[in-house]
Amino acid sequence: MDWNQINPIEYLDDMEVIHSDMMEKVISLTNQYDYTKYTEKDVKKALTKDVLCFEDYGALLSPIAMNYLEEMAQRSMFETEKHFGNSICLFTPLYISNYCENECIYCGFHCKNKIQRGKLSYKEIELEMETIARTGLKEILILTGESRNASGVEYIGEAIKLASNYFSTIGIEIYPLNTNEYAYLHKCGADFVSVYQETYNLDKYKKVHLRGPKRIFPYRFYAQERALLGGMRGVSFGALLGLDDFRKDAFATGLHAFFIQQKYPYAEISFSVPRLRPYINHKKSNPLDVGEKQLLQAMLAYRLFMPFTGITISTRESQKFRNHVIGMVATKISAGVNVGVGGHLEKEKGDKQFEISDPRTVKEIHKMILDRGLQPIYNDYIRV
Repeated sequence: MDWNQINPIEYLDDMEVIHSDMMEKVISLTNQYDYTKYTEKDVKKALTKDVLCFEDYGALLSPIAMNYLEEMAQRSMFETEKHFGNSICLFTPLYISNYCENECIYCGFHCKNKIQRGKLSYKEIELEMETIARTGLKEILILTGESRNASGVEYIGEAIKLASNYFSTIGIEIYPLNTNEYAYLHKCGADFVSVYQETYNLDKYKKVHLRGPKRIFPYRFYAQERALLGGMRGVSFGALLGLDDFRKDAFATGLHAFFIQQKYPYAEISFSVPRLRPYINHKKSNPLDVGEKQLLQAMLAYRLFMPFTGITISTRESQKFRNHVIGMVATKISAGVNVGVGGHLEKEKGDKQFEISDPRTVKEIHKMILDRGLQPIYNDYIRV
């Protein structure tokens, strides 16, 4: 297949089509978003409101709002405590395969990167899960590279079934699926689906996704909706901040989540805020204009725009930053993380997706949360 000839907005065979204008609405509103037009008056007005409109959200993501991070943080802390109390949920990811069919120029797993590929057997998956469970964690996120050939739906389903013996909450971060496939994985025991659009700029999306099914923008865009139609309890949204204009990508991410929440009010919505990180054979990482202050601004804007949504902070970020944002804005934090294939029990079977910044154990993260006057939560869901 000549991927250069594939239109990134046209579905491939076997890709389920969702008939909706949501994608067009998000892209249109994002294209119209001019963050340079906002004034301090606009930001102050947004901070007085209990319910923010799109314009208010845009103001809080604008450069002028950087002068009001303290006020945004205080308001965010109030909203976070009101909706989540002082609880911080803990989880860890488990990569079970790093084979990938996509060529995404920002990712360590991309199909042309010369890395050690690996895939866990079912026995190895169970041993990894037993090891993770001994730390006390009750929530796991199962990840694969995006390869249907190497990590088929049935393989992932069996991993989920194994996870249900050890964990009360199971999330998946894999390639996008059709509704019936999400329904199958939900029946196996999956609760949540994380799919990140990376960037909502169609031109940039085409330039950074050179080949593979991920090149098809709308199929990825509607993945969360198909997951909910398949019975999943919750879905997560995120852009890879720094891949393109982070203010526009954060604005689009918020709109995407908002429209899904409006259409599926029962769904549990959450945000993740990944930034570009170095990876094997690509040690330089230059997230465009996204320092920690800018990342914090995006997180605060998410919280004030959709105050009842969870926000996850990953090990892409430093210990100091992660310590700072929990309770104020972040409600979930990863611990005891390894982003290679396996690696919790024995040496990794496959290379890492990216370099992490916070290698602390579950015990260390637990203590840090307590030291902040917050409550670490291992289980917020009971299977019946």
